[in-house]
Amino acid sequence: MDEVSFRIDSGDKIGLVGRNGAGKTTLTRVLAGEGLPAGGKVIRTGEIGYLPQDPRTPDMEQLAKDRILSARDLDKVITKLRKAETDMASEDDSIRDKAMRRYDRLEIEFLANGGYAAEAEAAAISSNLALPERILNQPLKTLSGGQRRRVELARILFSGAQTMLLDEPTNHLDADSIAWLREFLKNHNGGLIVISHDTELLEATVNKVYHLDANRATIDQYNLGWKKYLTQRETDERARRRERANAEKKAGVLMDQANKMRAKATKAVAAQNMAKRAERLLAGLEEVRAQDKVAALRFPNPSPCGKTPLTAEGLSKSYGSLEIFTDVSLAIDRGSKVVILGLNGAGKTTLLRMLAGVSKPDTGEVIAGHGLKVGYYAQEHDTLDVTRTVLENMRSAAGDMNDAEVRGILGSFLFSGDDVNKPAGVLSGGEKTRLALATIVASSANVLLLDEPTNNLDPASRAEILGALKNYTGAVVLVSHDEGAVAALDPERVVLLPDGDEDLWNQDYLDLITLA
Repeated sequence: MDEVSFRIDSGDKIGLVGRNGAGKTTLTRVLAGEGLPAGGKVIRTGEIGYLPQDPRTPDMEQLAKDRILSARDLDKVITKLRKAETDMASEDDSIRDKAMRRYDRLEIEFLANGGYAAEAEAAAISSNLALPERILNQPLKTLSGGQRRRVELARILFSGAQTMLLDEPTNHLDADSIAWLREFLKNHNGGLIVISHDTELLEATVNKVYHLDANRATIDQYNLGWKKYLTQRETDERARRRERANAEKKAGVLMDQANKMRAKATKAVAAQNMAKRAERLLAGLEEVRAQDKVAALRFPNPSPCGKTPLTAEGLSKSYGSLEIFTDVSLAIDRGSKVVILGLNGAGKTTLLRMLAGVSKPDTGEVIAGHGLKVGYYAQEHDTLDVTRTVLENMRSAAGDMNDAEVRGILGSFLFSGDDVNKPAGVLSGGEKTRLALATIVASSANVLLLDEPTNNLDPASRAEILGALKNYTGAVVLVSHDEGAVAALDPERVVLLPDGDEDLWNQDYLDLITLA
């Protein structure tokens, strides 16, 4: 962006759109105060609630419930109240008396911050985001990535922030939670900027659309709802193209005349004036929006392997007394297509991490068959080293590839020039997705383990990955809330968690995709 100005008032609900890598995530980080602009300034009034694509919680030992309540500082008061309650049961009279006095003071503070009504409000928000009491009473470290992200979303919605900046808030939400979130955001009285590829959410909630056009280094601001914006943007583009075509035609005629007149000394001044008029005609025009490039997402040709390259026998996983799944077994044959289904928290990501060798099961084992080469895509981009550059990450995955081949793959995923020297940590969610997929392409994997691979992708890039899934000849184990991704995979089998039951795929299972 260059010299861009705007303001967000109460009641402004803005859909921030633009291609992956245009700078949407960077802009929201700057607005939230987590990054600095190269020029200009951000003036903030009131509290801001910011949901990044990859939330990082500071204390993974904290209970999920306390993390949500911390948005209004209720967690600290409740912790002190619990301690006072324990001390009130002491047999020591002085400890008991002090605890009773302390409890009275803390209860006044607790009630001043909303008290039991606030706790009930947090519980209601959590429940609507598929976070039941059982999950809320667990430490954050025991939750899946999707559950932790929903805890962060619940925290922001509970905070009462005047302005919310939400980057892909529907990721990891089921259909009921998405429907509830639409209503919540529709009724939000403050300001809102939302980045989302969920067009139904944008249609239901936004009354303005800001299009971040990286090609023209500007933001086109439309004071319109989603559908009217789409119509108006297309009208503007047609008018811009027509205006430029007419001006270029007139300028061309003027330049032709000027060139003919230059041959005569008596008409040199007139020729120069005509040339200046032609330049002014073109200078006053807005640039036509260039067509955004799309990543050429293609999975590798799988390297040779045995009949059954990957087998799992009797896998189990628990966190303390919480059992995730027990005695799950499966065999992945060469070229087979398997989708894993289950409710949030059923252990889908945990199972993929075990198959990838990233985490260990409590019982059972994962057995690598002849020639196994795994390509693992983690939904939270755990496979990327955020301290290393794009190019360094690719070199680590590329094995014997030379530099030209590595850069060629990066170029097909829209990383070229100075982009390859960016640290992976500063990339947007969509860019991290492209980089993680690029490392898989470089790996010549014959078994792909894909955990929500279409999250954070713009529609054009999503279409590319669906095409890549259709054409890949190796084996795929897929976890996804995206019906289109599952349909593109055309799976042969489905594994249902937490029980680990296996069944032949049929279209009835499509109904479970978004519900799960």
